[in-house]
Amino acid sequence: MKRIVIWAGLALVLGSAGWGVWSNERILANGRVVLLELAPVDPRSLMQGDYMALDYALSNELRRERQGADHEDEGSPRETSQRADGYAVVRLDERRLASLVRAQPDAAPLGADEIAIRYRVRDGRFRIATNAFFFQEGHGQEFSAARYGEFRISDTGEPRLTAMLDAGFKRLGQNRY
Repeated sequence: MKRIVIWAGLALVLGSAGWGVWSNERILANGRVVLLELAPVDPRSLMQGDYMALDYALSNELRRERQGADHEDEGSPRETSQRADGYAVVRLDERRLASLVRAQPDAAPLGADEIAIRYRVRDGRFRIATNAFFFQEGHGQEFSAARYGEFRISDTGEPRLTAMLDAGFKRLGQNRY
């Protein structure tokens, strides 16, 4: 019986890891390409090697939209969903650069030219995708020119960072995608 439990646990762990890899690979292969304007924060961490801490202009737009909604609702009871995770609905320009249309609690409904990008609210901050981009040690200068992040967005709104781009929309460094 003990062996069955051990093998079942191992199968569960390996199956979960495999599912995670498979789903991320699907997003990278089939996701819609969206560019988000970056707001770089800190280019180096001594404990973790070279990396760029990331923030996004979209996060700031979501915060401003939420603050505007908070002022409109002053004096009325607040719903907990006002502070909950949700989706940033964006439209893309001809360069695939996203601009915020609205925030909503679910990935649907969407207009024909809209894309939903999942965000999470943590410690009062809007988090979109990853908050760090790691690169090979000694390549910090090259990535200091980053102004945009290239993402693949799944049908369910999950974003995956695939590349960093400069102000001219040129890819920086060696990218797999």
